[in-house]
Amino acid sequence: MMKKAIFLDRDGVINKKKSDHVKSVEEFQIFPFAIEAIKKINQLGFLVIIITNQSAINRGLMTHHDLDTIHQELQKSLKKNSGYVDAFYYCPHRSDENCTCRKPKSGLIKKAIDDFGINIENSWVIGDSEIDMEAGKSINCKTLKVDSTFNLLHAIDYISSNNEKSC
Repeated sequence: MMKKAIFLDRDGVINKKKSDHVKSVEEFQIFPFAIEAIKKINQLGFLVIIITNQSAINRGLMTHHDLDTIHQELQKSLKKNSGYVDAFYYCPHRSDENCTCRKPKSGLIKKAIDDFGINIENSWVIGDSEIDMEAGKSINCKTLKVDSTFNLLHAIDYISSNNEKSC
């Protein structure tokens, strides 16, 4: 049986975005609603998969280890509240490196689909930018864009209410 997933961008969706990149645990500020939203995703039976561009690595502003430490901190915060992320996929490349994994390209999403056996028709991409929407739409995935008035928790409530109607 194929699984369903919610692919989440990280910066601006789960945590505060910084113009000079989130480079350390000290700079990583989780939105208060994000923990509850991810726990709801878990309860709805979706995989939670983070798909994030992290060019700060190839810019020399942080290391792969720094990023892993940030993601471990997120998992620790989620675990305290009975939530979890199933997988983290990230692109360390700068936009000028023209890789296939950097959003708006869908390489990371496709890898997650293959790794987990995901049914894209029952899945969602949630992000805060047009490149997130473009990555989702390029593989025919439903998308939701969050902002300061429609955050991740609102998006999950929307998916939950629409999911119940279609069952």
